[in-house]
Amino acid sequence: MTSFVTGVAGFIGFHAAKAQLEAGEDVVGIDNLNPYYDPALKQARLDQLARYSGFRFEALDLADHDGVVRLVSDIRPQRLLHLGAQAGVRYSLEAPFAYARSNLVGHLSVLEAARALGDRLEHLVYASSSSVYGERSAVPFRESDAAEAPASLYAATKRSDELMSASYCSLYGIPATGLRFFTVYGPWGRPDMAYWLFAEAMLAGRPIKVFNNGDMERDFTYIDDIVEALSRILADTPARGRHAVYNIGGSSPVRLMDMIHTLETELGVVAQKEMLPMQPGDVTRTYADTSRLEADYGYRPSVDLATGLAKFADWFREWNSARPDRPSND
Repeated sequence: MTSFVTGVAGFIGFHAAKAQLEAGEDVVGIDNLNPYYDPALKQARLDQLARYSGFRFEALDLADHDGVVRLVSDIRPQRLLHLGAQAGVRYSLEAPFAYARSNLVGHLSVLEAARALGDRLEHLVYASSSSVYGERSAVPFRESDAAEAPASLYAATKRSDELMSASYCSLYGIPATGLRFFTVYGPWGRPDMAYWLFAEAMLAGRPIKVFNNGDMERDFTYIDDIVEALSRILADTPARGRHAVYNIGGSSPVRLMDMIHTLETELGVVAQKEMLPMQPGDVTRTYADTSRLEADYGYRPSVDLATGLAKFADWFREWNSARPDRPSND
């Protein structure tokens, strides 16, 4: 069994590929290693994956549609796990065309690759985002809720990916599943995420930036819970032409200030807080209803925030101390 994983040097892509390799499967992964955040972290993830004999990496940009289709056609994998994208809500204000290139053109490249595989393809699983729901007061967020008012370009591209996928599934009989991720965190995470930025600033003795004066809630989801669900979903063989979208979250929103307090406890540092207004493109709260995913795939998140942040803090101290450019308190 071979899986083709896009964004394999990314946070979720790395963990998902590792799980597939540990299960004895072969993984061919691609990534363009762009400098949105430190490429050294991406390379370190690849170094971990390179220890497995079943892993192969190709440096390839998703927007190179000919290259993607050609590679997938050569490999002929049974599964496509599409996790590559230009991430980040706030960065989409600065570099909108990066999102069009990676998230729209790149997603279309993967759909064309899935089309080229024909009946060989058992399942295409791709990453969407909780951002598609936009700002809303009604909670929890359900897949049946309208997702027609994205608060950021990033969210708009992810909703567009869902619509393009639905079209391709209908036209070409592709079996596909989209997953709306809710604030995934853990070891080997993304340096642009709040928990990482907070930890880095706190250990360096710098103030942390708390937006909307801390009046925010997030449905944090630990990476191990995500990976377990991904493994189950990817192994499924849906009917030809079926397109489904699921929420995948912790289903237990946490106030931002409570998350900060937990991180202070795990790092043993009291944060200096710089209270700031809401940022454009951000939303006040996220809250996943995961009952559909539980019914279809037995999904039940098991790692609470305190446990997950403790694991992240242990890893982060080790990673931070090994960095040649590590922040200093001086």
